[in-house]
Amino acid sequence: MRSELVHPAVAVAGVSKVFNRGSANQVDALVDVDLVVAPGEFVSLIGPSGCGKSTLLRLIAHLIEPSSGNVLVNGKSASQARLDQEYGMAFQQAGLFDWRSVAKNVELPLELKGWDKKRRAARAREMLELVKLGDFVDHRPWQLSGGMQQRVAIARALAAHPPLLLMDEPFGALDEMTREHMQAELLRICDETRTSVVFVTHSIPEAVYLSDRVVVMSPRPGRITDVVDVDLGRDRDDDTREDDAFYRKIIEVREALRNGGHDTTVDHETVDPDAVGHPLLGVDDR
Repeated sequence: MRSELVHPAVAVAGVSKVFNRGSANQVDALVDVDLVVAPGEFVSLIGPSGCGKSTLLRLIAHLIEPSSGNVLVNGKSASQARLDQEYGMAFQQAGLFDWRSVAKNVELPLELKGWDKKRRAARAREMLELVKLGDFVDHRPWQLSGGMQQRVAIARALAAHPPLLLMDEPFGALDEMTREHMQAELLRICDETRTSVVFVTHSIPEAVYLSDRVVVMSPRPGRITDVVDVDLGRDRDDDTREDDAFYRKIIEVREALRNGGHDTTVDHETVDPDAVGHPLLGVDDR
């Protein structure tokens, strides 16, 4: 019996992106990027501002076209994957509609897919239970905290059960305690749903805590200069953040950034809140 072919969640091959080609303000954003994300894998993109992390995410989502190269999502062209809603997206701003209830916000992508009212309502409740907001289905977004709004945004992104989640600094605007809580929640949700994730962040500790692999990018024009495997096990919690292996991986990513041409040297009296409590990390990695 022939086994079913399993496609990578994402396959980026030889992708470059040039904005305003041929003009005085031409920008070479990405050059010859290759990346494969396996089904169920959590991959973070990290690098200096302007290195093309978000551009790469937008190319995967087919929000923009590559200048050269090819992007496949679950074996389909990026354009077809977008039409088939093969992925969900979450950004730094939750992007909820204040005039819709929490449940109705989660239902939105299901409405676009043509689901009937009863089925939409059942899925919205299921997803809100998953993100532990089952008691807030009838609330309006403005009645929720920032962290709760982001959980609604994640529930909405996963409502149609896409195999891939694309996230662009979704926790960047949150306070540190809420951010750490949301990181743990995201890992729990992805483990339960077996969703693949491509995650853009500026925070090295966040990338290490969340990821199976951390993809390190160079200053513009963006290239992948290193990939750091993060072997911290599947069950990560607050104890993980205090483990020596966690700090070693943070240092490894910082060294990879430095070797890739990004100067991570800063005033050592600037303390990264992610790094408080460990003598090796009294610097700002953002």
